[in-house]
Amino acid sequence: MIQTFRQFGTLLGLIAIMIFFTAQLPGTFLTARNLINISQQVSMLAVVAFAMTIVMVMRDFDLSVGSMASLSGITAAMLFTLGFPVWQATGIALLVGVAGGLINGILVAYVGILPFVATLGTLTVYSGLAFFISDGRTIFGRDIPAGFSGYARSGPALDAIGLEGLRLPALTLTALAVLAAVWLLLEQTNFGRRLYAIGGNTEAARLAGIRVRRLKLAAFALTGLGAAGAGLMYAARVASANPTQGAGLMLDAIAAVFLGMTMGREGEPHVLATLVGVLILGILDNGLTQMQVDSYIREMLIGAIVLLAVATSSLGRRS
Repeated sequence: MIQTFRQFGTLLGLIAIMIFFTAQLPGTFLTARNLINISQQVSMLAVVAFAMTIVMVMRDFDLSVGSMASLSGITAAMLFTLGFPVWQATGIALLVGVAGGLINGILVAYVGILPFVATLGTLTVYSGLAFFISDGRTIFGRDIPAGFSGYARSGPALDAIGLEGLRLPALTLTALAVLAAVWLLLEQTNFGRRLYAIGGNTEAARLAGIRVRRLKLAAFALTGLGAAGAGLMYAARVASANPTQGAGLMLDAIAAVFLGMTMGREGEPHVLATLVGVLILGILDNGLTQMQVDSYIREMLIGAIVLLAVATSSLGRRS
């Protein structure tokens, strides 16, 4: 019974949160329009959290994802101002994310710096770089092409299923595509199984012939790519870019992965469990905003929920 509660407690928590907001916000919370809105709101966080899951499978983490998202968004916006077409600017911005991830991977896997120290250092470097190339200003208005910002407002119409006037946002579809890709990568390929082996016991994995350094490098590069993608999604949604745009993504992404880890028997990260963590954070944000609760109370609540979930999981595992 205790084991079952530990494994499904986070999922039950999500259901309890939805019941609470449905009771407190009748007629506005549990509506198709609001649920679609939530899916769009959490799509950027979801992409970062799914990408973060890849490195956390190895018991590593990446503190630079928020700065990486800001840097990629700024890079694309600056290229727009120089007349680059959308596909070239976004492609280069994604490559910037991959390069940032590779630098993290080299520092961790080849130089031997602890992930916390290495990515804390690159967090400040990437953040400073975003300020440097943008001169600290927000890029918006005519500098952002309609073809770029229009992507965030597009999506297939849902009239055929009785939801007149509603669309399934392209940002939501993008997040679902990333979820499927990361799930396939981690759960259905040798690459993913080797990452889990590294997370289980790095030395044993090395003795078994797994190329630990190379895999760590690839994992950090993929996380950088995910952070860059989230940065572009954010910039497209608000039709602007600034050097601090992705600042809040890092802590929420780690919190989402930790919430998901409480659902595993061995406390391992799994991307579908990370999705539950993302939904908890997104629904809390949406519900508390509708109830006009101050943002600092939301932050306290999220911190308390993460601590409660992880502590319950840890105590349950000991028993």
